[in-house]
Formats: sequence, C-alpha cells, structure tokens
Amino acid sequence: MILRGRSRTKPGSLLKDQIPIRTFADWNDATPGFVEIDLVAHDSGIASGEYCYTLTMTDIATGWTLNRLVPNKARVWVIEAIDTTAAMFPFPILGIDSDNGSKFINHHLLHYCETNMITFTRRRSGKKNDGCYVEQKNCARVRELVCYFRYDPDAKLKLLNQIWEADDAFANYFLPSVKLASKHCDGPR
Repeated sequence: MILRGRSRTKPGSLLKDQIPIRTFADWNDATPGFVEIDLVAHDSGIASGEYCYTLTMTDIATGWTLNRLVPNKARVWVIEAIDTTAAMFPFPILGIDSDNGSKFINHHLLHYCETNMITFTRRRSGKKNDGCYVEQKNCARVRELVCYFRYDPDAKLKLLNQIWEADDAFANYFLPSVKLASKHCDGPR
C-alpha cells in the first residue's frame, strides 16, 4: 500500500476535453487578471460531516491574493465566492485556472466563465506544480493564519470572512511579494 498526501479533491470527469490544460511553464506571458484558484479544507483531519473550505484566488502576474470561506464545496457556494472575490480584485479577471476536481470542472463554472468572457483552463492531474502560485499562498496565508483547525459552517463563517478581508488588505498592501527570476544549476543539484 502506497501512502499518499491528504487531499479532498476527487477528479471530475465532465468537460475535461472542453477545458484546455495550462501548466506552470505557460504563465510566462501572464498579465494581471489571470488567476489560479483552489479550495483548502478546514476539517482538522476528520473528513466526516460538514466543514468549511477557503477559496484562494491568486493573480499570476502580481501575486495579489484574496480568500473567502465557503460552507462546503457545493458549486453554488464556490461560484458565489468566485464572483464575490473577482469583484474585489483591483483589475478585471481575464482567466481562471483550477485543479481537476468536480467542484471546479462542471457545467456551472464553465457557463459562468463563458458568460463573463473569462478564459477557463485546468491543470494536469496529479501535478501540484501546475498550481504553484495558489498552492504557495495556501500554505503561506491560509494555513499560517487559520491553521489546521476544523471550522463548521455556522456563525464562524461570517467571522472568518471578516478576518479574510482584513488579512487580504494586510497581505496585498503591506507584505512584499517576490517571484523567482531565474534558476541556476551547478552540477547534479
């Protein structure tokens, strides 16, 4: 038996042929407005019952990141959070790149993107580096601030979204955001 990392994402089989794949190497020409999105589970390691998720939306070119808590990963909450978060960006959203989970790869999000003239792409299955910008923010902002606790969808939802609003302003306006300019390899390392 091979042990694997904890993941709550199940592959979505719908629409995969209609949604093009974009890898981490394809972001060289990114302009502000192309974002990666991901959901972070707040289940404290116990996947039973209802628990909240944080939707993280990170701009590729600028590193601008916004987070919103949703009560579960149902499409209605995910699309509402994407719509709310997109309206809060300082520039229009031109493209969305997501993982292959059914929470993102569905007719509803595809219709939302087509209606709003947003390019919709997806990552390769099993390749975390394709979503490296948003995955880095999941660790640096989401887990750093709210840790690995379980958040049940009750009164905490509104309070945690207020915390996210304050943290979004702090992180985007006051924390430096750096990007790797180049890599250099000396020998086999």
